[in-house]
Amino acid sequence: MGSTFGRTFRVTTFGESHGPALGVVIDGCPPGLAIAETDLAVDLARRRPGQSLLASQRKEDDAPRILSGVHEGKTTGTPIAVVIENTDARPQDYDEIADKYRPSHADFTYDAKYGARDPRGGGRASARETAARVAAGAIARKLLRERVGVEVVAWVDRVATIEAKVAPSSVQQSEVERTPVRCPDSDAARKMEAAIEAARKDGDSLGGVVACVARGVPPGWGEPVFDKLEADLAKALLSLPAAKGFESGDGFAGTLLKGSEHNDPFEPGPEKGSVRAPTNRAGGILGGISTGEPVFVRVGFKPTATIRKPQKTVDREGNPTELAAKGRHDPCVLPRAVPIVEAMVLLVLADHWLRHEAQCGPQARGVARPSGDARL
Repeated sequence: MGSTFGRTFRVTTFGESHGPALGVVIDGCPPGLAIAETDLAVDLARRRPGQSLLASQRKEDDAPRILSGVHEGKTTGTPIAVVIENTDARPQDYDEIADKYRPSHADFTYDAKYGARDPRGGGRASARETAARVAAGAIARKLLRERVGVEVVAWVDRVATIEAKVAPSSVQQSEVERTPVRCPDSDAARKMEAAIEAARKDGDSLGGVVACVARGVPPGWGEPVFDKLEADLAKALLSLPAAKGFESGDGFAGTLLKGSEHNDPFEPGPEKGSVRAPTNRAGGILGGISTGEPVFVRVGFKPTATIRKPQKTVDREGNPTELAAKGRHDPCVLPRAVPIVEAMVLLVLADHWLRHEAQCGPQARGVARPSGDARL
């Protein structure tokens, strides 16, 4: 099973939604980084269920425990193992679906591949698995912030047809965290919350889009051809539960423009030898390599598959039946997906930074701070 991600900064997650615990092993983190369980707990608290009526009402502390790779408060360069215990599992809520396939969920496909599955919340297919990714992402966040000056911020950009109106270059995490829906546009946030609450009361769910910007990424990160920076970002973000679409820069909107409209003109930066492309329709990436402008991506999430409304389905023998799911589920995954999207972007950037340093070293042009750097 593909539970390992990254080449140089590698993470392997383990555990199931309603098993004893979840966890992650991070290999390749450089030594000497000050890290504590409280650093991980900040982002885990943002992902944690039960934050509001807009999220699953499962009550988990999501308290991380570092088992290895840290001594006297600093990383040693050896594998870092982190465990997060499940304290509010209710596997009995899933007794009915042990023999029924939830529409639009991974129940059928896991059975088709392995001939067996864990029906307790979907096992490894559950979004609960992402707690381990967020723990790893918190380490990548501190590494990139302190060693390079990179900051990553995501937000809910759209719920159903309700779209935020914000400038990606200036969104601050404090603005994102002001509302339960994690949208920095206060007017759109109110409409999003009302729409999600209406879907929840109706036993239904909604989908939408999370946007993410990485500021302070120097030019030169990414590998040509198969390991392009945006290709790895796409893989990372499309590996998330319920993720169905990916865009970088202008994305599909750029297909409606002419080349003369879409191209980003280069211009001299304020520092000698520096280059800028401030219109940044490319989203900070050209030829799969970072340009020094903010890296901007969007990921689309389908409506939560598990809903309370009765749905037609079949059992494991192929007999037609009906299912109205029980359990505790998000009526919209978007608000809790924000720190998860950040985590995956951070893991990709940490991996490409270390790969760039190993291949190109300090003599590379990309180690210089880009003139267009916009710090949070």
